[in-house]
Amino acid sequence: MLNKLLLIVTILFTFQSLAFAQTANVKPLTIGEIRTIKSKILNEERMLNIYLPQNFDKTKSYPIIYLLDGSMNEDFIHVTGLVQFFNQMYSMPETIVVGIANIDRKRDFTFHTDLKDLQKDYPTTGHSDKFIGFLEKELKPYIESQFKTTDKYLFGQSLGGLLATEILLKKPEMFNNYFIISPSLWWDDESLLKQAPQLLAKIPDTKKFIYVSVGKGEHPVMVKDAEAFYDVLKKSNKKNWTIEYKMMETDNHATILHRSLYEGLVKLFPYQEPK
Repeated sequence: MLNKLLLIVTILFTFQSLAFAQTANVKPLTIGEIRTIKSKILNEERMLNIYLPQNFDKTKSYPIIYLLDGSMNEDFIHVTGLVQFFNQMYSMPETIVVGIANIDRKRDFTFHTDLKDLQKDYPTTGHSDKFIGFLEKELKPYIESQFKTTDKYLFGQSLGGLLATEILLKKPEMFNNYFIISPSLWWDDESLLKQAPQLLAKIPDTKKFIYVSVGKGEHPVMVKDAEAFYDVLKKSNKKNWTIEYKMMETDNHATILHRSLYEGLVKLFPYQEPK
């Protein structure tokens, strides 16, 4: 008798669930767009994950964050959450995020090296010049043709931090704000770090915000190089540059990005009392 009663209850519950599913108003949850562009420089198609503010208005101008490692299964979702939170609770304006999905980050984020061990261990590396050309000559012009833009940000961690450092030192005009997290400045026997003073001396002293961060739990070389790069930046005496450095005391290479970006954004956009 009990088994029959349970069967009747189960059948009734199933019918109720089906009826509810048929009447429920189901809509996709959308936070932006996925676009694909053809790059002649890279000779491949590249996917862009684009976060748009909730009240996006195509007639308005917006800051743009270019996010390296911007695939859906990498940093796009949690970074866009930070941006939305800082717009809601801090003084950050509504901002568009362009997540650049990866195909081969080792190829795209590293410059050429003659070191045989690196060539052997990382056979596809050494083509950041092409990727920077893609950013400068294809991606940024495309985004600026689609949206009205103001300030431009570059977010990069690890090899992405190495690329962000290379762009800052060699093509500084591409972005106004650089968030360089745990940069892999060990690459090519620290050659970029060694060239930094000479490269910085050639850069015009135009307004920039530069945030460098590293985790205390990271490899000692990573920590040493990040601190050395910060020192080089400070010694460059750029009066119109705001240079910030943050040692993340409880973070390692795997955990640092989200919390470190939070700390960097606080420097730019302090808390403001709700109106």
